[in-house]
Amino acid sequence: MEELPNRKISRRKLLGGAAATAAAVPVLHELVPHAGVHDQLARAAGMEGHDGHGTGASAAGGHATSTHGAAAHSGTSGSVDPAVNGFDPHAILRDFDGGKVKREGGRTVREFEIVAEDREIEVAPGVKFAAWAYNGRIPGPTLRATEGDRIRINFVNASSHPHTMHFHGVHVARMDGVPQTAPGNIEPGGNFTYEFDAEPFGLHLYHCHSVPLADHIAKGLYGAFIVDPKGGRPPADEQVMVMNGFDTNFDRANEVYAVNTVAFAYHDKPIRVKRGELVRLYIVNILEFDLLNSFHVHANFFDWYPTGTRLEARDFTDTVILGQGERGIAELRFPYTGKYMFHAHVSEFADLGWMGFFEVVD
Repeated sequence: MEELPNRKISRRKLLGGAAATAAAVPVLHELVPHAGVHDQLARAAGMEGHDGHGTGASAAGGHATSTHGAAAHSGTSGSVDPAVNGFDPHAILRDFDGGKVKREGGRTVREFEIVAEDREIEVAPGVKFAAWAYNGRIPGPTLRATEGDRIRINFVNASSHPHTMHFHGVHVARMDGVPQTAPGNIEPGGNFTYEFDAEPFGLHLYHCHSVPLADHIAKGLYGAFIVDPKGGRPPADEQVMVMNGFDTNFDRANEVYAVNTVAFAYHDKPIRVKRGELVRLYIVNILEFDLLNSFHVHANFFDWYPTGTRLEARDFTDTVILGQGERGIAELRFPYTGKYMFHAHVSEFADLGWMGFFEVVD
């Protein structure tokens, strides 16, 4: 008996074939929850529906649903209510957690309370995602310290799955947060205190390192970790941008892309900055299932400090390319007022949510 061809259509094949199957359909302006376009393309490809977009999806450990209709503009129709998620991408942007500060043995100790939990979030209007989160938000809190501080992380696993916390930086093996080294996975209901010195200075990150690693990262267990140099940095409007994505139909490819989780959050409500003021962006790429991500700003250039571990800029550019785990600090001053777009310089990512604006005012 002749074997039938594999009819599975991935998001990339679906979008890539859009010109041939639905040339008149403005795919550029249709984000994932816009069921009409995706269902139309799916039917053209011989599929009954497109799971995770118009018909919903289910899999072990998670689900995604959509009730959102098509819109005739770039971005989404409607918005995600921060009260529903329990966090606001605009608040996350400038939210820094310095921990509970105390002095022990003549040095500064910063103590943090971090809880891993199962949580459903809305990543685009009508698109729900069964996530894992640190302290109820994605990304987790932006932890901040000064070089040489002692860091103490009291970690509690309130999730239904084993988890850890792995920090990028320099520390002893016992504090590395990997399953293969004691204490290994922290089981549901368990706890552990990670303790280490904040070094080197720069922009770092933390994430769960339990296996399957891709799943623990893709479902939301990550955050930024900033270690300031002892002499500090010049005053600036500081903002954290964690670039992420969400596989809403469990095909090991992302259907939604974003900065700080919610698609088009800064497109629909631009980030307001002041003309001539130094803006410092802490940019972290934690995107799973895609090899590269990027950051591009329109009509302006920025100084780029890879990993933030040097005080001299390496590049003066308007675009940087980042692999997973790569990060850096961008500094710029906007000389003119107006709205200036920023986005991933991968058109597909931008079309699916990774796009925003700076609104420059006097």
